[in-house]
Order: sequence, then C-alpha cells, then structure tokens
Amino acid sequence: MASSGTARILSLVATIVRVVCAVIAAVIVVHALFVLFEANPSNGLVTFAANWRDSFGWFTKDLFTPSDPKIAEAINAGLAAVVWVVVGSLISKLIVRLTPADSGAKKADA
Repeated sequence: MASSGTARILSLVATIVRVVCAVIAAVIVVHALFVLFEANPSNGLVTFAANWRDSFGWFTKDLFTPSDPKIAEAINAGLAAVVWVVVGSLISKLIVRLTPADSGAKKADA
C-alpha cells in the first residue's frame, strides 16, 4: 500500500516538473515572438517575458548570431525553450522510472 501512495506522489511530482518546464518554455517563446514582431519593450507583459528569458534562457544568449538581431534572438530563445521542454520531459521520465514497483502485484504472483 505504501508504495502505491509513493507511486502516486512521484507521478504527481513528475507531472509538476513537466508542467513547470513547459510554462517556462512557453514564456520564452512568447518573448521570442515579442522580439520578432517588435513589441513595445516598455510594456509590462513584454518586460515580464524578457525577464523570464534572461532568468531561464540565459544559456542560449548570443549562441547564434545571424545578421538580423531579431532573428538571432528568436532562434536563441526558441532553442532555450526546446531545451526546457526536453529537460523537463527527461527529468519527468526519470522520476517515473525511479517509482518503486507495486508490492501488491508481487504478492498476487506468489
């Protein structure tokens, strides 16, 4: 019984990890769109997205440097978003894999 509760908790944790990473990725993509379509940088929503990009997508800043800075930022931010989705998925799968096997199934087999 205890492992069933543990499995549910770990499944919930895995889902939370996946959702948090997806939300971070979504805000970074929104930032990329704001840059691409030249949104007003003094707008609160644009500033919010830019701050998230700076906090969570710093590792791809200036990674690619095409001649158009808007395209460069869109590519680099998009890559950061993809990394967040992939990492969130991998961590989530790892958590699920570490979930203990159901002991009830073992007793039924014996």
